[in-house]
Amino acid sequence: MELKKIKEGVFWVGAVDWDRRLFDSLIPLPDGTSYNSFLVRGSEKTALIDTVDPSKSAVLMAALEGVDRIDYIVSNHSEQDHSGTIPLVLEKYKSAKVLASAKGREFLVDLLNIPIERITAVSDGETLQLGGKTLEFISTPWVHWPETISTYLREDKIIFTCDMFGSHLAASSLYVDDEAKVCEAAKRYYAEVMMPFRTTIRKHMEKVEKYAVDIIAPSHGPLHRNVKCILDAHREWVSDDLSNTVVIPYATMHGSTELMVDYLTDALIGLGVKVEKYNLAVTDNGKLAMSVVDAATLVVASPTVLTGAHPAVISAAFLINALRPKLKFASIIGTYGWAGKMVEQVTSTISSLKVEMIEPVIVKGRPKGDDFKKLDDLAAKIAKRHKDNNITK
Repeated sequence: MELKKIKEGVFWVGAVDWDRRLFDSLIPLPDGTSYNSFLVRGSEKTALIDTVDPSKSAVLMAALEGVDRIDYIVSNHSEQDHSGTIPLVLEKYKSAKVLASAKGREFLVDLLNIPIERITAVSDGETLQLGGKTLEFISTPWVHWPETISTYLREDKIIFTCDMFGSHLAASSLYVDDEAKVCEAAKRYYAEVMMPFRTTIRKHMEKVEKYAVDIIAPSHGPLHRNVKCILDAHREWVSDDLSNTVVIPYATMHGSTELMVDYLTDALIGLGVKVEKYNLAVTDNGKLAMSVVDAATLVVASPTVLTGAHPAVISAAFLINALRPKLKFASIIGTYGWAGKMVEQVTSTISSLKVEMIEPVIVKGRPKGDDFKKLDDLAAKIAKRHKDNNITK
C-alpha cells in the first residue's frame, strides 16, 4: 500500500471510516470519521504517532506492511480510537517502545494490557531525535482526558494535536478542501467532546500558538494547512463571548407545550433575539450540543409525565449540564395535568450550569390568555438581560 506523503519522511498511515454513525454509543457521526496515524522517518530512527481504532487495525497494518522498522510509538492519547491498535504494532515490531505521558503510561496498561516495561513516560518539553527529525512532546492534559499530549515535529513545523482541532469527518482528501464543511464538523466535535474543558483548551491554545506551525494534524478529520482558520474558530468557541440566541429543547405529547414554545419563539424574534428550537423527538444531539456552544440563554420546555419531566427532556438537560456551555441565563416552560415536580426535576438536572434562573412559566392544561401574557413577559425579561449584558450579536 502506498503511503500518503505529507512532507519528506512524514506520511499519513491512518484509516477513513466512511460508515461509522455512532461514537461511544452516544455521539452521532453523520459524516463518518477518520483515525489519523502518522509515520515519521528520520535518518536514524522511525516513529509512529498514534494508531487507529481496533475496528480498522487491518488498514493500518496493511499500510505498515512495507515498513521495516518502527522504533517508537507515540501515544498522544490512550483512548482506544487512537491507541487501540498499539498491541498489534508492538507484536510486529518487537523492539519498539511506546512513548506516553506518565498518566498515559498507566492508562495504556489498564486499557490495553500493554506490558509496562515497553512504555516510557515522556515529560513536557522533552525531545526525541530521530536523525534530522526532532519530536517535542507538549503536555496538554484534559483535552479531553487527563493524560493527553501533543507532539511537535520541529523541522517540518507540524503539530500532531490528537483530539484538539479534530473533526469527525470522513473525506477522500488528506487536507481540508472545504473550510466551511470542516469548520461545521469541527464545531460539532468541539461541542460534543471538548466543550466541558473550554478554559483548559484556551490555555493550551496559548501554549500551542507559540510554535511555528505550517500544518495542524489532528487525530480525526482532515489536516489543516490554513491553520489560522481552525485556530480562529476555536478562539471564538473557547472565548467568553455570547450570542444573542435562545436555545429551546422541548418535548410535547398533545401539542400544549409545543404551542408555548412556538409562541415564545415568535415573541423573542419580535424582540430581536435569535432562537434555535429542537423537538427532542427528532433532534440530533450533536446539533443541540452545537447550538449551546455560544448561546446566551437556555429555555427547557417539557410536559409533565406522571409527576416529572418528559424523559427526552431530562436526557437533553443531562447532556447540556454535562457539556457545561458558557450559558448565562436559563428558564423552564411547560404544562401539567393535575400536579407534579417537573420544574424541580429539570432544575436539579442542570444544576452544574452557572446561570441565572429566570422565573419559569408553567401552565395547567392548554395555554390560555394570561398564560401567553406570562410568555410575553418571559421573552421581555430575556431580551432585557441580553441587552443589559451587551449580548446583541
